[in-house]
Amino acid sequence: MELRTYAENTWCPGCGNFGILNGVKRAAEMLSEKGIGTERLMMSAGIGCHGKIFDYLRISGLYSIHGRSMATVEGMKFANPDLKVITFVGDGDAYGEGLAHVLFAAKRNADITVVVHDNKVYGLTTGQFTPTSTKGFKGGSTPEGSVEDPLNPLALLLEAGGTFVARTYSGKIPHVADTLVRAVEHEGFSLVEVLQPCVTYNDTYRLYNEKVKLLEETPDKLGEAIDTARIQDPLYIGVFYEVKKPVYHRELYGERNPAKDSLSREERVRRIRNLLSVR
Repeated sequence: MELRTYAENTWCPGCGNFGILNGVKRAAEMLSEKGIGTERLMMSAGIGCHGKIFDYLRISGLYSIHGRSMATVEGMKFANPDLKVITFVGDGDAYGEGLAHVLFAAKRNADITVVVHDNKVYGLTTGQFTPTSTKGFKGGSTPEGSVEDPLNPLALLLEAGGTFVARTYSGKIPHVADTLVRAVEHEGFSLVEVLQPCVTYNDTYRLYNEKVKLLEETPDKLGEAIDTARIQDPLYIGVFYEVKKPVYHRELYGERNPAKDSLSREERVRRIRNLLSVR
């Protein structure tokens, strides 16, 4: 399967985004073997270094704007529920500008997959702190160190109703691929947080190599999942929670698919003419 494009890759050498890109390519191959080919995949991306992945993958989709790509892929899914839709977002992009969109997608259990490139910094705009930056982080907007405690997105999205919540690490590409496959296969809101070092403004490779630990099993209780998501040492990777619940598009449509079941142009015109002729 050839997913490369003509676009020149401009990520910094050593960027954790390369691990995510390679994990996505492996996941696409695995999904194809399971009967979910790229013709059924649609993607979007927000604004930031992470968003360049849109240019580097030969998968159909639509570029979005800062913080709004969750709404973009929800629209794709509502238009054609047969699609598997994925959005790639950054921690600042999703948890800053786009937090309301993420929360409500989780609340309504929209059948989308949200992949968060979490480098805990605004890398594209040269190193400002984000909602997930550690307290004391020194960057362009906080030269003396951030005084804010970081947001815990996994605990928050679990509370909001996320039915598949996971974390992986870009330094472990096979784990990235396996996690993404499970997320895409899951019917409902899926969030995959990827620990992604930014070698230029927040190089966390050594930290993650020391602290990352594989979660032995998925918690079966929501409270246990939230408690596990709050643990910071070690940093667990794996699936924190997975549960089946009714998905949003089926609650709205039943089994109807607007892309396949829409009226023909001729029938729409006929009905409009009938309406206009009514006095």
